[in-house]
Amino acid sequence: MQRVTLTFDNGPDAEVTPRVLDILARRGIRSTFFVVGSKLVISRATSERAHAEGHWIGNHTWSHSIPFRDRGDVDFIQSEIDRTQQEIGMLAHPDRLFRPYGGKGRLDGSLNARAVKHLADGGYTCIVWNAVPGDFANHDGWVETALPQVATIDWPLVVLHDVHARAMQHLDRFLGRLQDRGTVFEQKFPPNCVAMNRGRQTDLLESGIVAN
Repeated sequence: MQRVTLTFDNGPDAEVTPRVLDILARRGIRSTFFVVGSKLVISRATSERAHAEGHWIGNHTWSHSIPFRDRGDVDFIQSEIDRTQQEIGMLAHPDRLFRPYGGKGRLDGSLNARAVKHLADGGYTCIVWNAVPGDFANHDGWVETALPQVATIDWPLVVLHDVHARAMQHLDRFLGRLQDRGTVFEQKFPPNCVAMNRGRQTDLLESGIVAN
């Protein structure tokens, strides 16, 4: 019986995220929404609903504009992380969840030494990923990518995006196919996707996530 952890990035979106929440509620699945701070300002009520329904809210930078590998100055890093965490406020998970912006699923160099230090000083838990089916690029065909991808991973942490209405039209079909296989959806994260735990670095940071 396979475990799968489901996460959503880049929202909230006032139209798409509620549809995603409806599907998750019908399926009895709880997930984590890694929100972009500038979007949370606009659609906070949507994240409040997600939080009230038992989903976790994490930090996915303020602007989702430049990976830390490409811009690593302290002021930018602190602004991207701290402004979003302040906006999340009472919706925050106790572990202060953070996911870096990798750029189209790219994991290597998604953090740098300055970001690691700031996350450590702030006691953040940094969550990365091991399954990116590309719903952001292939709105209609991502399920056919996701199903075999998930099957090859012992405990997949899947990244989807609650901002593309066309892609999320296929979410229920994806979840149904997995549940038909006997999949169990876990809200907690697989250990090999936790780069930092409450400010403490894990061995994952030695695997090329941190840019020079």
